[in-house]
Amino acid sequence: MSAGPDTTVDENRLEELITEAQTALPVELPALANRCASALGLGTALIYLVDLQQRLLIPLDEALEPLPVDHSLAGWAYRTVSPRVADADDGVIVWMPLVDGAERLGVLAVRTALLDGVRMRRSRMLAHLFAMLITSKRAYSDWLAARARTATMLLPAEMLRAFLPPHTVGSSRCVSTAVLEPAYDVAGDAFDHSVVKNVLHTMILDSMGHDLAAGLTTSVAMAAARNARRGGGDLADIIGSVDRALAQWLPDHFSTGVLCRLDAETGVLHWVNCGHPPPLLIRAERVREGALDSPPQPPIGLAGQLAPAARQVHETTLEPGDQVLLYTDGVVDARDANGAEFGLDRFTDFIIRSSSAGQRPAEVLRLLIHAVLDHHRNRLRDDATILLFEWRPQHW
Repeated sequence: MSAGPDTTVDENRLEELITEAQTALPVELPALANRCASALGLGTALIYLVDLQQRLLIPLDEALEPLPVDHSLAGWAYRTVSPRVADADDGVIVWMPLVDGAERLGVLAVRTALLDGVRMRRSRMLAHLFAMLITSKRAYSDWLAARARTATMLLPAEMLRAFLPPHTVGSSRCVSTAVLEPAYDVAGDAFDHSVVKNVLHTMILDSMGHDLAAGLTTSVAMAAARNARRGGGDLADIIGSVDRALAQWLPDHFSTGVLCRLDAETGVLHWVNCGHPPPLLIRAERVREGALDSPPQPPIGLAGQLAPAARQVHETTLEPGDQVLLYTDGVVDARDANGAEFGLDRFTDFIIRSSSAGQRPAEVLRLLIHAVLDHHRNRLRDDATILLFEWRPQHW
């Protein structure tokens, strides 16, 4: 039985468009999205990227207005990573999440006169295609970077953000997600996470000061950690590399931090804590007090007699569904106008309640960092960084 002329696809035209996409400039993506939608038998397609603070979905078409993440159908698709269908004057709009692996990029608005299983599948395919295009092109596109900003970024933040990985990385066995504020004025805080085969590496740093030198300290530390990691080093090698790099190149600067290594097959976790607030273990909707505490060790990068002879690497085994939380003190020390701290109890309770309500880890942290900002009326006195990773083996 024929599918009918309204569901046929000009495969030659579609191939031409996909080939064209490889060399298209980022600013040409809005027009390309429309042409691809037409070739798939759909109507039009609009690309929206989330801003740095995950409050707005900003259209790549500069003539259109942003949409709120918290109060729109587009935002619902972004928050839940699920399609949302809405009636329109000339048909329907399908809001498709744009996702690169575990990283939420924004949404794609596909307008079509009719919606059936075929068109829904093609809308999803189109979203997958443009998520890959955006990911490949934003690495070198100042225009895409600028579209995701709603304020002027200061130089230390510009330098530090060049080193940051995507907010969320992961696999079928584990996921790691992080947020960092103030988005446009961060200086000494940073996070890093990477998946190497079946191993998840995570790191959080808080360098002394809140200026360009603090950002430089953190950037050198991140580069040294990646250099050792990519060379096949274990956790002791990585922290040793960071210690030596800071002691050699920035001997008057140091950083506190926590580095973790999770075997995503076995759940074995190794970690090193260098003068930082201890990681928190959340298991069965409870914080396991002291589970990841360890004897104090000096900050990273101390030279001379203050340098530690060797770093202590600690080990434990996670249970399926466990979450490990890393944070900088700017999160819990944030105070409201009356001087009341946000506090560790409120911090962990927020995560437990949001997770138990079925929120994905990336959405939990988005909501949490906004709660911290609201508590402090969007004026943090110190950088605030949160990293949450979760072990979820396939057969759990």
